[in-house]
Amino acid sequence: MVEVDELYVGGKERNKHEDKRDGGGRGPSLKQPVLGMREPGGHAVVMPVPSTSKELLQSRISQHVQQGATICSDEHASYEGIEVKGFHHGSVNHSAGQYVGANDIHVNAAESMWALLRRSLMGVWRHCSRKHLGRYLHEATFRLNEGDVKHHTLERLSALALKAFTTRITYRQLTHDACC
Repeated sequence: MVEVDELYVGGKERNKHEDKRDGGGRGPSLKQPVLGMREPGGHAVVMPVPSTSKELLQSRISQHVQQGATICSDEHASYEGIEVKGFHHGSVNHSAGQYVGANDIHVNAAESMWALLRRSLMGVWRHCSRKHLGRYLHEATFRLNEGDVKHHTLERLSALALKAFTTRITYRQLTHDACC
């Protein structure tokens, strides 16, 4: 089973400068969509996506999830018809107050992943540019995947060192080029 969900990152309207507001309220307008996939209690993959179109989300899911897996999602229309790509699909209807469906279908692990990400956005980073959002998401996903107490501390430190010292970000990438 793999839980799939989307999140929109971009801040509250009331906190934006007046010329940056679009009147969209809590919705996705002018916010950066993020796709997350997580095995309950297991590995997570999170990435910024240009849109939440059906074709894009389903192609990203196909790239990261093994065919034959059960995809658990909410009622978002982009997940409809994913069975054609070789997946089983179950969904919950949050708007109707349903949080666990038949056969124990839910997106609770994905929702907890978003809760941790939101805490980092509000408490640690304070601001994430759209350009570097992918890097912030990689850090949050790394902490989620490697921070489990099932992993020995030395294994986690080794994974951190491997990631920190094998990937180089040049000044040009940091300041000029588009990210991720």
